[in-house]
Amino acid sequence: MERWVGKIAVVTGAAGGIGLSLARALSENGMIVVGLDKKKQEMLDEIKNLGIGKGKFYALSCDVSDEDSVTEAFGWIKKNLGVVQVLLNNAGCMVLGGFADTTPEIWRNILDVNLMGSIHCATTAIKMMREANLEGHVINMNSIAGHRIYLHKNLYYNIYGVTKHGITGFTETLQRELMGQNIRVTSISPGIVRTGIMGTGEDMSTLNVPILEPKDIADSVIYILGTPQRVQIVELTIRPLGEDAS
Repeated sequence: MERWVGKIAVVTGAAGGIGLSLARALSENGMIVVGLDKKKQEMLDEIKNLGIGKGKFYALSCDVSDEDSVTEAFGWIKKNLGVVQVLLNNAGCMVLGGFADTTPEIWRNILDVNLMGSIHCATTAIKMMREANLEGHVINMNSIAGHRIYLHKNLYYNIYGVTKHGITGFTETLQRELMGQNIRVTSISPGIVRTGIMGTGEDMSTLNVPILEPKDIADSVIYILGTPQRVQIVELTIRPLGEDAS
């Protein structure tokens, strides 16, 4: 991680869960971290409570589903801090229920946040990296739902798995487009993680299945970033011990 000290990393969805753990881990390793989330004050409060180590943390209000909001946020970063060299596309949302029990408005929102938000942020960051001719790394927070559709008891996820399959395709496309350049692209596909994405902790506890902690994912990101530039970790699947992989 030494070569990333003092470099700028953007973490989307940084107000809690995996995003908050990512922001803390990167700042503890000396990076300048910019958290993007609609909950700016919540980001600041959480980071203040946790501490940031030897790095720095900035919180920006940003709706990743809004292309103009993303452009404005990255423009502020470039003007005031410099070029983004690491992007963690982490922002995501989910609404439980089958397709027949949810609405097109819900599907569009999940699609705009989970998939289009990642595309907006990645393409904006990559343009900055290319213009500056600097090493870069885009890490897309995927899911095991991005590789197969699965169900837990009577819980249904409607378009969530569709958006994560989209992240798989988007990541593979970027990897091919950037082949031979100094920008790496990685997909991380966790199993169930203890976060607020499903609404409440109680929702996940009712599944009665092994659950990962946000720190487990943050630790994997530190490992990925610490690998030599000649190494591209294409896909990393992380499951809690004992999770059914069928």
